[in-house]
Amino acid sequence: MNDDPTVLLTPPGQEILARLAAVDDVTAGELAFAVSLRREYPANLVAVATAQHELRLAARAKFGRAMRMLFTRDGYEQASSQTIAAYRAGRFGAAQARRVADLCCGIGGDLVTLAAGPAREVVAVDRDEVHARLAVHNAGVYGGAERVRACVADVRDLRLAGVDAVFIDPARRGDAGSRRAGTRPGAATRPAGTRPAGARRFRAGVSQPPLDWCLALAERVPAVCVKAAPGLPAELIPAGWEAEFIADGRDLKEAALWSPGLATARRRATILPGGHTLAAVPGDGVPVGEPGEYLLDPNPAVTRAGLVEDLARTLGAWKIDPQIAFLAVRHDVVTPFARTLRVVESAPWNEKRFAGRLRELGVGAADLRRRGLAGDVDQIRRRLRLAGPHRATVVLTRVGDRPWGMICADPGSPLA
Repeated sequence: MNDDPTVLLTPPGQEILARLAAVDDVTAGELAFAVSLRREYPANLVAVATAQHELRLAARAKFGRAMRMLFTRDGYEQASSQTIAAYRAGRFGAAQARRVADLCCGIGGDLVTLAAGPAREVVAVDRDEVHARLAVHNAGVYGGAERVRACVADVRDLRLAGVDAVFIDPARRGDAGSRRAGTRPGAATRPAGTRPAGARRFRAGVSQPPLDWCLALAERVPAVCVKAAPGLPAELIPAGWEAEFIADGRDLKEAALWSPGLATARRRATILPGGHTLAAVPGDGVPVGEPGEYLLDPNPAVTRAGLVEDLARTLGAWKIDPQIAFLAVRHDVVTPFARTLRVVESAPWNEKRFAGRLRELGVGAADLRRRGLAGDVDQIRRRLRLAGPHRATVVLTRVGDRPWGMICADPGSPLA
């Protein structure tokens, strides 16, 4: 069976995709529609198009023009969202990089934004010929194909002559089943929507090409950005490099390592889509005290970047425990870097007492935030036996050496 999605670049492939896009809720399981298509087109082509349609539907969460793009399952899963890619391309633009190499380009998730600048040329490199072709097609969907030169090669064989900047997205999967490594000979294809037995994510910091090879690119090209998993151990980040942790809303998505030629901070938390960034804020140590009227729950990007105390200094907040990433303030604070909660109840944690208080308040639904205390959140929620019309956030944490609980509500809610 030929499962190469580039067959969909042919006129018959484009016709089938257009017909699938015109019909609501078409999936590979709806046999009647598939049977009707097979009367007019080869069965294999219909199967590939139907699988591609499913990927396009899923990819709408990442790409504004997903219904015109082409994907593989691995390529879609590893690709950054268009929002993150556009932000990152903006940093390359600020560095006035005119010729950028997109190494391990995959299906072109970053390429579509890197090639968007009219004064920029991008060399897109991937070991997998299918991915290279899809990347050029997808860049064309965003109007940048004429600024792209695709190269099918092992990225470690490149000379990078004349390149001003490099972006590299190394594969963070085991060799089995990965099409994204860009360095592995004989990369096998497989039907979209399937996963080989034993495929798994690499541990944090393990990639192909290896992280140390990616970092060494800065010895050849001064402006380098390496996409990394957000769980990358801090000790793997070299001196002079910036580690930027990127969240979309409150979802921590990925890390970007910027070489000394592009770095503007040691650590940074960036919150999209607003593009808010937080770096280290020098100052005195942050005090520790009892919870206040409001609780700040820092964005995971802030926590992962180790910038909780820096955020506290910018807001005049204090910590409720030396080791816990919750902050307290006396008044309502609006910040993109943390969720602000009004503290309704604050006391040493006693499950029976808190269960009774939640019933008194009429809380029927609660988000349990456990930090610094052991316990199964689902079991605790069941034992609380919540009932009522209101929502709350129940915080299980530590204040000093004491287990502590708080019932919190969003400012403006009936409970607040």
